[in-house]
Amino acid sequence: MSPQHFMEMASFSFNLVGMVVCIGGLTLAHRTRHRVPGYLLAGAGFMIAASPLLYAMFAGPR
Repeated sequence: MSPQHFMEMASFSFNLVGMVVCIGGLTLAHRTRHRVPGYLLAGAGFMIAASPLLYAMFAGPR
């Protein structure tokens, strides 16, 4: 199985996990003490959710 086929199959899972991580990071960022780690976690969640699209953009067929 090629990586492209795997990313197409797993895109829903990546989006779901990424959204949960992003929401958790934004919830953590509401607290003043944990603002920076919360934003970093939210950014990581966004990257997880966007990874299938980013993979298709950069490693897709030319």
